Amino acid sequence: MTKMKTSGFKCLYGNQTKGERERDREERPCVNYKCGLLNTIQDVLRQRPGWTEVKEEGEWDFNWCDVAWLRENFDNTYMEEHVRICHFRNHYELTRKNFMVKNLKRYRKHLEREAGRSEAARCDFFPQTFELPGEYHLFVEEFKRSAGSTWIMKPVARSQGKGIFLFRKLKDITDWKKDGTRSEEQKNDVHVESYVAQRYIENPYLISGRKFDLRVYVMVTSYIPLKAWLYRDGFARFSNTRFSLSSIDDQYVHLTNVAVQKTAPDYDPEKGCKWQIQQLRRYLTAKHSRETVETLFKEIDNIFIRSLLSVQKVIINDKHCFELYGYDILLDDCLKPWLIEVNASPSLTASSQEDYEMKCRVLEDTLHVVDMEARLTGREKRVGGYDLMWNDGPVFREDAGPETLSSSCFTANTHLGCVNDRKRQLRQMFKPLPGHKRI
Repeated sequence: MTKMKTSGFKCLYGNQTKGERERDREERPCVNYKCGLLNTIQDVLRQRPGWTEVKEEGEWDFNWCDVAWLRENFDNTYMEEHVRICHFRNHYELTRKNFMVKNLKRYRKHLEREAGRSEAARCDFFPQTFELPGEYHLFVEEFKRSAGSTWIMKPVARSQGKGIFLFRKLKDITDWKKDGTRSEEQKNDVHVESYVAQRYIENPYLISGRKFDLRVYVMVTSYIPLKAWLYRDGFARFSNTRFSLSSIDDQYVHLTNVAVQKTAPDYDPEKGCKWQIQQLRRYLTAKHSRETVETLFKEIDNIFIRSLLSVQKVIINDKHCFELYGYDILLDDCLKPWLIEVNASPSLTASSQEDYEMKCRVLEDTLHVVDMEARLTGREKRVGGYDLMWNDGPVFREDAGPETLSSSCFTANTHLGCVNDRKRQLRQMFKPLPGHKRI
């Protein structure tokens, strides 16, 4: 595994003099934090001025926990007004594959009733999906209507490509068969893990013959009202092997997860299998056109907003909670974006020095938005690399007007894949006013 150089990351405060850092510590309130992960987030928290890690039973103001800790402890934990924790209670409504699709389907039906088919069609960004074994018979009907198609099976609650496989024959999924052919004893003895069967995107957009998907970071600080931020950085994850539908059993062809690709015999850890999203946007712009790529990224914005709105009424809102989502988006060869899944715990383990530095930027700015130090006014449209894209309604860029609402694509105050001049913006935002002490 590539060893990361923690000294290679310089946060905003790394440019201060020793005297400024000491004064900053004196004036900045102390934040006691707890962290259940041992990766990039731990480095970022330790370098944040005025923040102190607490031991297992110590009282904390901020907790970066995993979902297992949340499930076991959230309901039994008293939290004071200022306390923050990195997950909503039922985050799984968006991040479990079956729940995500269920909520999107329900939201699409709601839109069709209330606003018509054309508005509902704005939600046609996820592949046809069935939950097994519950929807086995419905799946079989569709499977027979589209003979020869490729489908992909995914466990609803696993990550990093675990348990995923492609198939074209019903005999490959007999374990999920739901009919009367099993005896009651067999049904009781065999527990079948819930999966989703999803129509496989057979025509992915390829670069150098290889499939890729996008990992994009979206942060939600409130669901009622909905307040969502989009980060400017992200990355494209490439498969290690040229794409072909003739080898559906080869996971190195079809799964772009780094956890899968790094086990490939010819994987080069120095080169990795990622592009920064700015590099991808430049590539697409050069190959197609600026207008085409801007339309593509507007459609990706639409995916973020519609998916969040689909769960707004079912997520248990809590002022103590925020969520950093990792969205996985796939492009097909018509440059149509597809939502593959949403992760509640996007990987914070770095695969290269560049990846480490990018994830440090995301996490540092996530802490700026959470604002434990109370330095923000609440009116900001940008914080570091984050742009506010929804605040109980669409947030427009400075050069956009209300007429944008009537366009077929949602136009947000977003700059995904654009220049991330976060250091300059943060210095300007946190610059003390004349005659005022630094907060």
